[in-house]
Amino acid sequence: MWPTAGTSGAAPAGTTDDGTRFATADTAGGGGASTRSGAGRGSARRVGGGFGRRGKRPVAEEPQGTGDPELDGAAADPYSVARTILLDKLTGQPRTRAELADVLAERDIPDEVADAVLDRFTDVGLIDDAAFANAWVESRHRGRGLGKRALAQELRRRGVDDELARDALEELQPEQEEEKARELVRRKLRSMRSLERQVAMRRLLGMLARKGYPGGLAMTVVKEELDAGHEEFPLLDSSGLEPE
Repeated sequence: MWPTAGTSGAAPAGTTDDGTRFATADTAGGGGASTRSGAGRGSARRVGGGFGRRGKRPVAEEPQGTGDPELDGAAADPYSVARTILLDKLTGQPRTRAELADVLAERDIPDEVADAVLDRFTDVGLIDDAAFANAWVESRHRGRGLGKRALAQELRRRGVDDELARDALEELQPEQEEEKARELVRRKLRSMRSLERQVAMRRLLGMLARKGYPGGLAMTVVKEELDAGHEEFPLLDSSGLEPE
């Protein structure tokens, strides 16, 4: 509200009680004196509008919203908001239904809206936990050398149904798992020439256990690779000498 002329006995318009001048509607556009005190500046501002000394609006007057124009425009329709969130999360990589449900819950999407949109995305194939599990097993086994046990744990953490996880893991054949274990052991042996056989065995078994390989398979593979690798990668015996 702009200042107006005072009542009888008050200071003239454009001044405070102590005589300090401030801008009024009449002087703001002309050659009126600039404000000298904090009280004067505050009195000269229009409530709910105007700009500060450097041409910026007060922080309190910044428009509220998510910062995403598409989400802000769909604020009245939670279904549109949920669809936009899911499409954004699915861009670049697949996700499980459980992961996406968690995202919607974090964004305060009502449960009934989340379920409806997730069902629709599943119906059209944008969410496919079975395909996700199959791709995950193949990629993580080939790229990281993970065994079935570690892969099952990862799928469970991502919310894949146990039955779907079992189906995906069955695609990983025993001979594939054994061959990957041997590959890991052979690669590791290249850095173990200075170790005694028992030390190397413990480390190799520990590595395969962390990768999710069963103990029986790990022991068989490690012993066979240690025996077969002596000529190429001789290990020290307990005396500290390479075996003849």
